[in-house]
Amino acid sequence: MTERLQKILAARGIASRRAAEKLIDEGRVTVNGRVAGLGDKADPAQDEIRLDGKPLPPPSLTHTYLLLYKPAGYITSVSDPRGRRTVLDLVRGQIPEGGRLYPVGRLDYATSGVLLLTDDGELTNALLHPGREIDKTYESAVLGEVTAAKLQRLARGVRLNDGMTAPAKVRQKRHGSGGSTTQTVLELTIHEGRNRQVRRMLAAVGLEVVWLKRTSFAGLTLHGLKPGECRELTEEELTRLLQYK
Repeated sequence: MTERLQKILAARGIASRRAAEKLIDEGRVTVNGRVAGLGDKADPAQDEIRLDGKPLPPPSLTHTYLLLYKPAGYITSVSDPRGRRTVLDLVRGQIPEGGRLYPVGRLDYATSGVLLLTDDGELTNALLHPGREIDKTYESAVLGEVTAAKLQRLARGVRLNDGMTAPAKVRQKRHGSGGSTTQTVLELTIHEGRNRQVRRMLAAVGLEVVWLKRTSFAGLTLHGLKPGECRELTEEELTRLLQYK
């Protein structure tokens, strides 16, 4: 049975469908010795599919799902040409022999919090699909006091250089002194996945971020984890996530 190549790559744990499309577009995938193009299909049981000249790994009977409390100071990537620490450095001992794990979405270098890593490309694609509108909750400390007007602007959506954001759930959690400065801690829940979106939203209403942490993603939380720690998903968590596939 033929399937689109990006679906085959995702099912083999190579990458999400979106990332697999990029691999195909870059000419790195061949089918029976011919460079593949976007939209091509293949039968993984009959055709020889290669990535960078190497055969695809065999189908995995089981997948790995890790929940990581990402600390600030790590990049959300499998490697970095500049030699910076990546989130995979924190989970090396949890990666099956010969296997690969990929982060589901991104947290920027200075942001901490919930990060899912898996080799399940189909689930990755489902969780990142804009139509799913997966909730992501963040806490952020910002300098100074936050007026009701700014909270309302964030809740309604703000204009960024790539368009208006969708409405968000916003509330003030606490307010007080952070050393010599006054800080306010906000909680924001969004379902979009734009680059550095929460930081840009806060900047758009004139708020300076002190720190930013994602506390929840698709119902997964940091409960029981310290920065840098990871664990496998529970059966209940996994069952809930697999409903998105």
